[in-house]
Amino acid sequence: MPIDLPSGVAWLRSTERGRAWLSVAPRLVDEAAEQWGLRLGVPFEAAFESIAVRATTGDGRSVVLKVHFPDRENEHEADALARWNGGGAVQLIAHDRVRHALLLERCIPGSPLTGVDPNAALDVLIGLLPRLWIGAPQPFRPLTAEVEWWLGHLEQEWEQARRPFERRLLDVALDAMPALAASQGEQVLLHQDLHGGNVLAAEREPWLAIDPKPLIGEREFAVAPIVRSFELGHTRRQTIRRLDRMTAELGLDRERARLWTIGQTVAWSVGSNFLTQHLETLDWLLDA
Repeated sequence: MPIDLPSGVAWLRSTERGRAWLSVAPRLVDEAAEQWGLRLGVPFEAAFESIAVRATTGDGRSVVLKVHFPDRENEHEADALARWNGGGAVQLIAHDRVRHALLLERCIPGSPLTGVDPNAALDVLIGLLPRLWIGAPQPFRPLTAEVEWWLGHLEQEWEQARRPFERRLLDVALDAMPALAASQGEQVLLHQDLHGGNVLAAEREPWLAIDPKPLIGEREFAVAPIVRSFELGHTRRQTIRRLDRMTAELGLDRERARLWTIGQTVAWSVGSNFLTQHLETLDWLLDA
């Protein structure tokens, strides 16, 4: 039976490359399912750069088949999951590099960490981060290269978006990120998008991380998506408390973590559906 494309990937129809991938994606899913002997179920609606489908193996194991729209942020997802080998993250079972297909452990019940009390959720995230910070220089993109890429187009995107936020925010990010990138500490594998929505309740462990968007860089960078995670409480007090707790309990440089959060949040805010919330967070962080 042909699968229905999830609504989350509809934005890909706005580009020629996206439309081309959408036209072949159902076939790629079918081919990967045949290759691994899977019985396919219903796709997850929350996927935005992939088709992730509930599936069952021939021996009755519940798994997830994920086929990526090839992108710079997800090109090494399978490599990161393989390096973590199930330690704090979902287990990679198989990988087809040609089809950009991943066969993954399925988190059951799979409810996101965002549904938990914010303080308890932050406890979980603080516990997961050190487990993910392993040495793994290859083949991952370094944070320095990611910063160079952001700096190469950030101001132009800001102009094209009709200056959606104050110039001073852009200038803080443009000034801070090159200096931070050039003066980093120990380099570890980073989950660039670790927030409550990317941590799911599971059976093998209570909580497992998914969708890593991996980079190699210093630990202070990794707190950015958690500090700005408005699902964990969106007030100045709650935001600053997340910054303070993570840096204190994980032994991180608070000022570097604050500036990395500002930098990445600015870089990810142009065109974001959550621009209003991110701008409030940035305002709180500027004088934190």
